[in-house]
Amino acid sequence: MLRITTTDVGEKVTLKLEGKLSGPWVEEFERCWQMSADIYKMKGLVVDLSGVTFADPAGKKLLCSISSQGAQLIGSGLVPKSLIEEVAAERPPAKPGKTAGKSKPAVAKLILILLLPILAAANLRGQDSSTVRLTLHDAVATALKENPQVQIATLSFAESQQDHDIARAALLPHVGLEGFDRATRFNIYAQFGSKFPGIAEHAGPFQFFQVGPNFSLPVLDLTLWRRWQAAHQGVSATQAQETAVREQVVLLVVSQYLAGLRGNAAVSAARSRVELAQALYDQADDLQKHGVGTGIDTLRANVELQNEKQRLLEAETQQQVALYGLARLLNLDPHREVELGDTPSFYETPEIVASLTLEQAYGARPEMRALAARERIAELTKRAASESRLPIINLGGGWAEQGLSAPSSIPSYVYQVTVDVPLFTGGRIHAERAKADLEIKKAAEERADLRNQIALEVKTALAQLESARHQVDVANLGVKLAQEEVSQARDRFQAGVANNIEVIGAQDALARANDNQIAALYRYNQSRADLAHAGGQIEGLYSK
Repeated sequence: MLRITTTDVGEKVTLKLEGKLSGPWVEEFERCWQMSADIYKMKGLVVDLSGVTFADPAGKKLLCSISSQGAQLIGSGLVPKSLIEEVAAERPPAKPGKTAGKSKPAVAKLILILLLPILAAANLRGQDSSTVRLTLHDAVATALKENPQVQIATLSFAESQQDHDIARAALLPHVGLEGFDRATRFNIYAQFGSKFPGIAEHAGPFQFFQVGPNFSLPVLDLTLWRRWQAAHQGVSATQAQETAVREQVVLLVVSQYLAGLRGNAAVSAARSRVELAQALYDQADDLQKHGVGTGIDTLRANVELQNEKQRLLEAETQQQVALYGLARLLNLDPHREVELGDTPSFYETPEIVASLTLEQAYGARPEMRALAARERIAELTKRAASESRLPIINLGGGWAEQGLSAPSSIPSYVYQVTVDVPLFTGGRIHAERAKADLEIKKAAEERADLRNQIALEVKTALAQLESARHQVDVANLGVKLAQEEVSQARDRFQAGVANNIEVIGAQDALARANDNQIAALYRYNQSRADLAHAGGQIEGLYSK
């Protein structure tokens, strides 16, 4: 029931509704509103919904129509407020009047100008949120350009090159230009510590003017030479470290990409098993409806179907997590979706000639080159410490215009050779030599540890690669046999020879065979990448 009360006060006409706006009462309210439409047009219309307890879709549509024609909806309480919000959301925009129509082109142009930056930014955001399709080669190339660790290693290498230039600059002549015009006045008593009778307490002011070039050149300073050699080795060390970082990043990207391919394969296998489980459930249900099968067979098939759906959800989650990790390594926009372009290649097992020897790995690994450069730096540091006992000879001088003022200046020059012979350094040289010896010993220990680590990585990768190759063959045969078992069990169940326990068992065997196949393929591809990394060749293998 709906109660409608009309109140005409001043310039407003108020329709107060109480009850349910539904069924025939919607038509009654519409009829009441149309009968007084002329009055409502002359005065403002207010619809008070405070007493409405319910409104069906027809009532909401009528309120939306009334509101779009200029009526004001008011009301207090949870139901009226919710009803007003729904009407406001569904209300079509009001049509512009004549005045608005006249200024429409100018207003539209102004709005377009103001919205251009926003539209452009929205377009860019839309592009950033687009899906990026990556092959393994593309992923490696992107990581080598965008990964923060690679960028930091590149900057460290550039920094070491600047250190090398700074050390070289200390060996070259330094030339400068000096000029000054100085006035001096000093206290005689403060200068000599005594006053002289008949002489003023101060002297000056004296003016002195000088301008001209000067230079300095280290003629003999072996410590500067050793520092320059050490800086040169530092460049080699940071370059090798940069290569090591690139190799490590490529390994991480390849591993994450393979994890994504594994996730794709797992999702595909899970979906095919869900389809199979659905077909077997439909088969069991059909047999039950025809009186051939039993309810327990249908229930058993339904349980297996739900289990396969659960496995599919888990596989999809693992796939998404792997793609998120890949996007993080590539430093991509988090809003962008990643799609793998080398999915079919996951099932390929290219033949690999595993002829890598330990000596080849020792020579190719950038970590070994970086450690060798560190050893040479320590040796040069030790030699520099020893050679700091030798005399240091410097040549310097300059040419200048000197005088009491600029007009009275005359040419002058100074050339000098200085010899600095260290006699006592407080134990500094001995401490520097001892520190360099400790650094050399530490580098030797690190070399032995690194050689053992490389040997372990090479041998492990070779063993895992050989094992994974055989595992793939066995897993492929297992999938084929499991598929045949499912087909035969399904035929036996259809013929009524056996119940679907055999079918469920065959389904479980197929699920295990699929998991074994995917795991074996992943191990094979991962072992291939591990072997390339152990030999210091992973960037060359995957960036071609």
